[in-house]
Amino acid sequence: MSHSYRWVIVAAGAVMTCVAIGAMFSLAIFLEPMALDTGWSRAGISSAMTLNFLVMGLGGFAWGAIYDRLGARPVVMAGAVLLGLALVLASRTNSLLVFQATYGVLVGLAASAFFAPMIALTTAWFDTNRSLAVSLVSAGMGVAPMTISPFARWLITAYDWRTAMFDIGIMAWVLLLPAVVLVRQPPVPAAGDAVASGPIAEGAGMSVRQALLSPQFIVLALTFFACCAAHSGPIFHMVSYAMLCGIAPMAAVSIYSVEGLAGLGGRLLYGVLADRLGVKPVLIAGLAIQAVVIAAYLAVSELGQFYTLAIIFGATYGGVMPLYAVLAREYFGQRILGTVFGAATMLSSIGMAFGPLAGGMVFDAYASYSWLFIGSALVGLGAVAVAIAFPRLPRRELQPA
Repeated sequence: MSHSYRWVIVAAGAVMTCVAIGAMFSLAIFLEPMALDTGWSRAGISSAMTLNFLVMGLGGFAWGAIYDRLGARPVVMAGAVLLGLALVLASRTNSLLVFQATYGVLVGLAASAFFAPMIALTTAWFDTNRSLAVSLVSAGMGVAPMTISPFARWLITAYDWRTAMFDIGIMAWVLLLPAVVLVRQPPVPAAGDAVASGPIAEGAGMSVRQALLSPQFIVLALTFFACCAAHSGPIFHMVSYAMLCGIAPMAAVSIYSVEGLAGLGGRLLYGVLADRLGVKPVLIAGLAIQAVVIAAYLAVSELGQFYTLAIIFGATYGGVMPLYAVLAREYFGQRILGTVFGAATMLSSIGMAFGPLAGGMVFDAYASYSWLFIGSALVGLGAVAVAIAFPRLPRRELQPA
């Protein structure tokens, strides 16, 4: 198989993450028309997103373990079929409880079938430019708010929310199933190639239990959790915070779009830097920048200031996210990467679920978002402190026979 085929894997992975994450996060677009049409509470509809995060965490761990045993194609095939089915079923529900089960549980389970397995597969295909390749796969998540969400809004305006959700489910099948066909495991290297491949992870011989109890994994998972807990609240509440600062509603929404666009560039920038300078120093620097920028939001009030911070913030949190997979690959090797990274992703999803809830509770208590940004910045600094504790990458050189 051609060595250049690895970039086909990257493209397929980017399409999958874009469609899956875009379909899940489009719930924000459906919120108002669904509430008006069905009479369901916004809190009840929004709870489906909380379920998405929680189920994504558990699902990422389970799908990662299946990937280690069966490879990527069966996992992403199951995810593709389930995602389209869940959206079609959710579009036909007449009960809030059934909607929460179909959209909140099934969509979350389906969406989790793509990220960890495709990231793990990409690391298996790349010996060089690995950080860049992983960043490009995750870039699909950054494209999602600029593609699936506007498409959902157009469908709702042209038809209604049920037709829109049904059509997105069909679209998920149309886009994902052909992409699944492109997914292949990398060719098994010959013995001589294995020797020539150079350094390998010292933890490659660990069992799953040993890996999950190792200091390397504990530090990796805690950093991932704290990183996501730090930025999820500010991301989710950014539009509301900007409006409180006097920014017009449409302009406030555009701040979120600027963050998403900056995240694309950040993934490329941080991926290239990690390949050249090493993953750990780039990750630590990115986490530090993230904490400082979150705190800086307390001092802004004008749209131009919001845009400036949105560019830095979006590039930073978008750039650091793929680096955890590269670290996991370097610590634990390829054999159990799906399970290990799936477990780390599970904790990151819990962190993502925590931020929006904490922000809402803070605002309800103080009628202000100040403590959200202060608390998030402190959690971000905690992520930096934990990341500094990363053990030295335990690598050894294979000696030629």
